Amino acid sequence: MKEEELLAVLRLQKSKAIGDILAKKLIVSVGDVCQIFKEKATVLSKINGVGNYALKHLFDEKNVKLAEQELKYIQDNNISYSYFLDDNYPVNLQHCIDGPILLFKDGNLDFSNKKIISIVGTRNISSYGRDFCNQFVKEIAEYNPIIVSGFAYGVDICAHKAALDNNLQTIAVLAHGFEQIYPKVHKKYINQVNKNGGFLTEFWSEEAPLRENFLKRNRIVAGISSATIIIESASKGGSLVTADIANSYNKDVFSVPGRTSDIYSRGCNNLIRNNKAHLLNSAADVVKMLNWDVQQKPKPIQKKLFVELNENEQKIHDLLHEKGQQLLDVISLECNIPIFQLSSILLQMELKGITKPLPGKMFEIA
Repeated sequence: MKEEELLAVLRLQKSKAIGDILAKKLIVSVGDVCQIFKEKATVLSKINGVGNYALKHLFDEKNVKLAEQELKYIQDNNISYSYFLDDNYPVNLQHCIDGPILLFKDGNLDFSNKKIISIVGTRNISSYGRDFCNQFVKEIAEYNPIIVSGFAYGVDICAHKAALDNNLQTIAVLAHGFEQIYPKVHKKYINQVNKNGGFLTEFWSEEAPLRENFLKRNRIVAGISSATIIIESASKGGSLVTADIANSYNKDVFSVPGRTSDIYSRGCNNLIRNNKAHLLNSAADVVKMLNWDVQQKPKPIQKKLFVELNENEQKIHDLLHEKGQQLLDVISLECNIPIFQLSSILLQMELKGITKPLPGKMFEIA
């Protein structure tokens, strides 16, 4: 990404009233992130969701200075990053409509491994929860998954340490910027995690671990993985928020049952009782549900006879064939086709048996 583009993305991130969903809509509608700040306000105001308040902060000159400062920090410290349209952006997260437009990275992250699971739970982990977490990771290690968590006390750090003990890649998703670490007592694990994985955050360098940041961070933990596992939780807690977000993404959620008298099993038991999570007894349950025990054979490519594609249909076909499942907004941006036209084209391609729709405005080759 060019410096001008990164600066524009940072300005967009810093603009109040413009979250990731609206930011993506702006980029798709205008066609280029830099063009957003060159466009007339009257044109931008026609985009659904862009009101006077959003426009006021979008063109706030204070954001330019702040973005320049953060850009300098990124350049001076060789901070790696992933833009949501780049190939190095986590594929699972790219499919989440509210996924961050920009992620900052540290360590040796490798997202080519498609087996990714998130493990979360209470900070007040019991010996039962700790034993289950360690045994679970040990059992599932033969499938070489990436273990994701939030680097917090309790279940989070237990999951990271279990991954390291079994030589698995582990990713810690932070609720603050790279200029600090929370909790401080976990600084001793930074080098180990960086060697066998690394850290992800959407927050700028000096952003503090505010309460709302932890809740925002949870959508990355849920979205980046194929499944989310709740080890222990009280009847309320951040891990239950993560479970709800994972369900909203149509991801599998697993919950470890416990005694009804145990405070930190109540949340897990409620998830199972309310059909919001699969009951988890062992790693075999996850392996079976995610079909990791099935030898995946490449599907033979069969040419569709008597189907001619026009220019736009060919663009869409080539994109989905190369990159797999894609979000409607991403297809629009990559193929330079307005949303209102794209929806009609995709319907025609579906009727021809070329593409098929998926939940969450996703599409893939049929």
